[in-house]
Amino acid sequence: MSTPPKSGFCSYLRAGRAPAKTRRSRTTPVLILLILLLTASYLGRFGVEDLNEALTFMGRVTGAGLIVASIAALLGGAAVMDYWFRGSFPHSGIVALVGTVAAALTNLMVLLEVANGDSRYYMAASILLTAGSAWAVFAVGRMSVEIPAPKRLAVAVLASTVFAIANFGYQNLYQPYQHGARPIIKLVMGNPELSMDRKSFAIPVDITLDNHSDVGFYVMGAEFHAMGQKVTVSASDRLRQQWRDDAKQWSKSQEKSPLSRREIHQAGQLVAAQPWMVQGNWIEASDSFVTRTVVQLPIDTPYDQVSFYATASFARKDRLGLDSVRFDRDSWSGGKVPHWMKEQENFDSLIYTGRVHENNSINARTMDPRFVDVYWKFGTQGAAVFSSITRKGEEDRTPSDAENRAVSNRYGLVDVVTGPIQRSLWDIKIKSRQ
Repeated sequence: MSTPPKSGFCSYLRAGRAPAKTRRSRTTPVLILLILLLTASYLGRFGVEDLNEALTFMGRVTGAGLIVASIAALLGGAAVMDYWFRGSFPHSGIVALVGTVAAALTNLMVLLEVANGDSRYYMAASILLTAGSAWAVFAVGRMSVEIPAPKRLAVAVLASTVFAIANFGYQNLYQPYQHGARPIIKLVMGNPELSMDRKSFAIPVDITLDNHSDVGFYVMGAEFHAMGQKVTVSASDRLRQQWRDDAKQWSKSQEKSPLSRREIHQAGQLVAAQPWMVQGNWIEASDSFVTRTVVQLPIDTPYDQVSFYATASFARKDRLGLDSVRFDRDSWSGGKVPHWMKEQENFDSLIYTGRVHENNSINARTMDPRFVDVYWKFGTQGAAVFSSITRKGEEDRTPSDAENRAVSNRYGLVDVVTGPIQRSLWDIKIKSRQ
């Protein structure tokens, strides 16, 4: 068979066959086929898992996109072999080009996501597949593939590229830094009630958790506590130096007292503390939760005021999955407690632990397992609850501020504090004497 004349070169390409010199090179199509098959398997695994298990709608859309890219890579591999060797399909060249371009772009997107993980294996695999698919685009493009309706094809490629970039940016740029999603805790005091013997009294407190945002939240931990405080009134105006001493005391105590011309506030003391939601429970978007607790004190209590606080630690349900959070250890029975907790004198702690799951298959496979530790600390100086997400064995390491911010952004960690809601006890004491 003789070499076709130059005038018939375009019609030769329309038959879907490459030039004879290129057809004799079997290494190139075999390498391209191998790259596209590996890409299809790599992307397809992530896509199927995301389509079935991703925590957000956009995550499942991403899974569908990865499956489409995987199918495109498979079709591109078949088209490459037809274009090089058989030429039975007239548009195998353009299908091969589209398949390799789709593989290269998707591999690049996956590489950017894998770069945030811990796995060197997946990092190396993504780098090799991205480089290999980019070379495959170049190798197919060198074959002077005839493109039917190039304008419409360019629009389709541009639209799919814009969609992929927009989806990637939404999940990895916009969502992690979206602010405003934060539950609200409200405290409402009821009317105090005297006991039958008038030797004690009780103050009911309603705790309301409102989630007005469009995302749900896991409740890592929630605690309520009451502080009693002695407040005497000076017979004369207090000196400026006394005001300064009060201001200094603010930095040393959880109990923040106002500067006052006549009032002398002593440090508050814990009178009651308790959790008010189960660790690992959740509140859905646009939902509310209400509970009531009662604080009881003797009528001869030395305190003049009582202050109520409610704190909670949350994590966004669209950023992580959470296994049940269970009690693990305490700080006074020999359980392992981080050194930075031991440094906090006069506080005891209960520690709860749960397994954290990533919100998409790429992170789930490329990141080391993470666990949440929830700390409820309490002592005479007050109480608080907070959570920490770390790799196993890193609980004792003190993270930097930058690491704390990165973890909070990644998993949507939110700490909410309400209080102090203060109440004078003078009227109750007077009422008991009547």
